[in-house]
Amino acid sequence: MNIRIFENEEDLNATGAGLIASLLQTKPRAVLGLATGSSPVGIYKQLIAMYQKGLVSFAQASSFNLDEYVGLPTEHRESYRSFMNEQLFHHIDMDLSRTNVPNGEAADLAEECAGYERRLEDRGPVDLQLLGIGHNGHIGFNEPGTELTGRTHVVDLKEETRKANARFFDSIDEVPAQAITMGVGSILKAKQILLIARGEEKAEIIREAFMGPITTSCPASLLQCHPNVVVLLDRAAGRLVR
Repeated sequence: MNIRIFENEEDLNATGAGLIASLLQTKPRAVLGLATGSSPVGIYKQLIAMYQKGLVSFAQASSFNLDEYVGLPTEHRESYRSFMNEQLFHHIDMDLSRTNVPNGEAADLAEECAGYERRLEDRGPVDLQLLGIGHNGHIGFNEPGTELTGRTHVVDLKEETRKANARFFDSIDEVPAQAITMGVGSILKAKQILLIARGEEKAEIIREAFMGPITTSCPASLLQCHPNVVVLLDRAAGRLVR
């Protein structure tokens, strides 16, 4: 595991974007695993700038997103499909037909999960999976528990996760109670994993995830089992890393 700590946001974002751009330059048909939330936004902005300068192309690439809220219309401003369109897809040359986000409005959620997993298996493995980390150690929406699900599935979101995401909505009552997420097993199949964390509030969980025991009570700790993980932290998030 390669953990790097940065003194400024610009260098962190440039390093993350550079890893993704380098992959696309050497493998134009790469399969990208993408994430939402505040952690990857700066990296997406860097990638857009690189594309506009002609330094990288997404024309032959494809992508799979980690997760999506259940019951939130695709056009809702906080759906993860809307997030990806606004933060990345509409600003680059990626073919939208090759961008995959779970359908949280599916009539049969179990079949949606099974179909998403089949597409991952058929088109994968993911070459690079981008991750954030929740305050409770979740990756994707894989919440802490006595056991974890390996494949794409529906998850009941814990109250602390809903409270953390309430800042994106008008109130916590608007935050969906469920989501579709790639399972931990699906995530660990990626050839490379790039995890981003920022801010003082992530320092404790970063230490627990990467310096503590491997346990389902901290899903991100299972990344210690992966042979190719890069962790990019700002100074505040990395303050407890030794």
